[in-house]
This record gives sequence, C-alpha cells and structure tokens, in this order.
Amino acid sequence: MADSVNLVGLAAALGSGLLIGIERERRKGASANRALAGVRSFALVALSGALAQSIDSALMLMTALLVAAMSAITYSRNDAADNGMVTELALFLSFLLGVNAIANPAVSAGVAVLVASMLNLRAPLHHFVRVTLKSGELRDGLILACAALVVWPLLPDHANGWLLGANPRRMWGLVVVLMTLQAGAHIAMRMTGPKMGLALTGLASGFVSSVATTAGMGRRCRDDPALLGACAAAALLSNIATYVLLLVVTLTIAPAQLTRLAPTIASALLATIAVSANALRAAPPAARRNLRNGRVFSIRQALVFALILSSATALIAYAHTYLGPAAATVGALLVGLVDLHAAASSILSLADGGVLEPAATRHILLFALAANTLSKLVAAGASGGTPFLCRVGGGLSLILLAACLPSMLA
Repeated sequence: MADSVNLVGLAAALGSGLLIGIERERRKGASANRALAGVRSFALVALSGALAQSIDSALMLMTALLVAAMSAITYSRNDAADNGMVTELALFLSFLLGVNAIANPAVSAGVAVLVASMLNLRAPLHHFVRVTLKSGELRDGLILACAALVVWPLLPDHANGWLLGANPRRMWGLVVVLMTLQAGAHIAMRMTGPKMGLALTGLASGFVSSVATTAGMGRRCRDDPALLGACAAAALLSNIATYVLLLVVTLTIAPAQLTRLAPTIASALLATIAVSANALRAAPPAARRNLRNGRVFSIRQALVFALILSSATALIAYAHTYLGPAAATVGALLVGLVDLHAAASSILSLADGGVLEPAATRHILLFALAANTLSKLVAAGASGGTPFLCRVGGGLSLILLAACLPSMLA
C-alpha cells in the first residue's frame, strides 16, 4: 500500500513540475540571456523533492539548500532587464510541491494548476493592477479586508450591556456585509455599458442610502428634464437594494424572525422589481455617470451607518424598557426617517433577545418602512419637483402597499 501511495505522490510531483515548467519554458526566451530553468529543470526539482521526502528528512533538507542555491545563482546571472525573480521562486515552489506530493498529492496537483495559471496570466494581471485598478479601489479593498479579517473576529460575540443587549460582532458583521454589497455593485458598474449605467448607479447607491439616491436622481432630473424617466427608474431601482439589505439584516441580526417577516419582505421586493422594471422599460437609454476617484464605497458612510445602528438600538431599547411599546414604535418611526436598516436592525435585535413579540416586531417594522417611504417622497418632491414626485411617488406607494398586504390578509 505504501509503495502505491509513493507512486501516486511521485506522479503528482512530476506532473506539478512539468506543468509549471512548461509555462516557464515558453517565457525563458532563446537569446544568450535566456533563463536557465525550463521544463526539465522544474520537473527534476519537483521529483527530487518528492524522492527526498520519501527517503530521509536530512536528505530533504540538503536538497532544499541545493535548490535554494541554484535559484540564487540563476537570479544572480540574470541581467538588469530581467522581470524579477518569479522563475526562481517558482522553481523553489516546485520543490515544495514535490515534497508535499508524497503525503498530499491532490493538494500539490491543485496548487500547481493555480501557480501555472497565475504565471500564464502575467499580462492581464499586470494590466489589471497598473491600469484597471484605481488607487481608491485598492485602498477600499484593503479597508474591507481589514474590517472583515482583522476587526470583525476580534469583537465579542455576545450581548453587550453598554449596547442594551446588542451583539457587537453581529453589528460589525452587518457593516462588513453592507460594504461588500457596495463593492459588488461597484464592480457591476465597472463592467456594464452606458445603456444600463444610470440604472446601476441607482441600484448601487441604494446600498448606501435609498433616500439620498432619490434626492440625487431628483437633482439630476431637475438639471436635465430629458432624463426624467431614467432618473425615476434609477430612484425606484434603489429600493431593490433597500429590501435586499433588509433581508440581509434579518439573516444577520435575527435569523429566527425570517419566517415571520419573509411574506412582508418578499411581497415588497417583488413589487419593487415589477415597478422598477416597468419604469426602466419605459425610460430611454442613459449614459453612465463617471465613477468618483475609483472609490468602491464610502468608509465615512459605513462608519456613520454603524453609529446610527448602535444609537438606534439603544434608543428603541430604552424607549421600550422605560416608556413602553408605544414609545418604541415612535422611536422606530424617527429612526426609519433617516435609515430603514438602522431601525430594522434595532427592532430585530430586540426581537432576537425576546424583548419584542413577533407580531409587534412586524408592525413596528412596517411603521418604520412607512416613515422611510415618507422621507423618500419628501426628497423626491424637494429635489426633482412635481413631475419627478409623480413618477416616483406612484411606485413607492405601490411598494408600500405590497409590504403591508401580508399583514392585512393575515
């Protein structure tokens, strides 16, 4: 059995070396200054690593030092015009894949495919990093990675008394999800053509604030009345993000409440899609706006969102504890005027902790939704005037009616 396992490992090592070596052979050139390592060198190095691992650990160490020395010599003989030390690193990596292939042949084979693919995609990767990727996008990507991989795991995963029962990790996780959704919408905007640009602008901006998106589209419509239909469609499309985020909020904060709130969210989301699709079909094509500085999302808006979220939770919890359910409803209405998801997060946090009954949770959430819809109507009228208000107001009214319909029929 051991011999068969070693044969499989040796075959995986040889295949890994050959695969990476083939890619390097095509780039080594044919001049006097060509790279020294090609397909045979990579295959032999990978096979040497596998044999050394099978025979003796001391021999493996000696082989590793030999390969490292060969890589250093190869690098020192390259002229200044060489494109770095990728070949030398790939050669040593081939040795490591050969060593690993004895115990984990599948892992070595898979990593070899990934390495060869990455080496082969040199030109597209360089073009993406140097030309396509903007400085703001790189910075936002690092911020998102830090928020998700550094800050989020360090937060306590339990109710916090200072937040009146809210879970800090869940709260921050929601902020991370929000930034991720914004990043996804930004990528979609970069990939699409001008015909769907304005619509995707509305959809992407809705992940930050649907109220602000409505106001922004209204101002654009006032500046260029010919874009009335396209701006109204974009403003209505921002509401898709509203209900997608509401679903995400429910799954993140209080997944146990999903079955009770699913009819309301699904009805409103379906109505939003239908109303937006009809408005988009009737709107003429519109050019996409220019992306500002390549920014993927606004970290300031994300931090403000987190602050509003925590404040809303504390406000509604305090109102419910000391002033009663009626005061909690008023608190949800006030918070919903600014941000529906902040109000929903606070309400669902209380429901998940058993402070609110399921029926009360749904009713207070509908009140917050009505308040948020009122804010959008005011923003539409103030920014875009009566024509824009009429276009957007009808759709918003139908969406709100659809959200209330499951409760009315229950």
